[in-house]
Amino acid sequence: MAYIRRMRRTLTAAVLLACLSLPLHAQDADTQDGDATGDMAEGRSLVERGVELFLRGLLSEVRPKLDEMSGAMAEAARQLGPALQQLQALIDDVGNYEAPKRLPNGDIVIPRKPGAPPPPALSPPAPDPDAPEIEL
Repeated sequence: MAYIRRMRRTLTAAVLLACLSLPLHAQDADTQDGDATGDMAEGRSLVERGVELFLRGLLSEVRPKLDEMSGAMAEAARQLGPALQQLQALIDDVGNYEAPKRLPNGDIVIPRKPGAPPPPALSPPAPDPDAPEIEL
């Protein structure tokens, strides 16, 4: 939570600085004998560089957490992938089902909508390669 507050303060300061610098550059251009559009362009260029540096710094701070999250997501997908494929084969299309209902005994039932096409045929479960073999 403290990290988010710190990032929010930094972002607020950067935006405030960017907003405040544009009018100052415009006032300087009006008081000098120079080209006002040139000074404004230079001010924008400085603001753009500041924002770019800020975003690069932000990305460098956030990148380790993003890499960590990416690794965790890949591991979760690897572990849950087979179970999700089995579930998808059983369900076929979520639109063919009504909202879940909880029965008094605590069971949750997800009824198929009336008029929905029949569910796909159940395929036999794949053999578990880790299960011990039983000779008959």
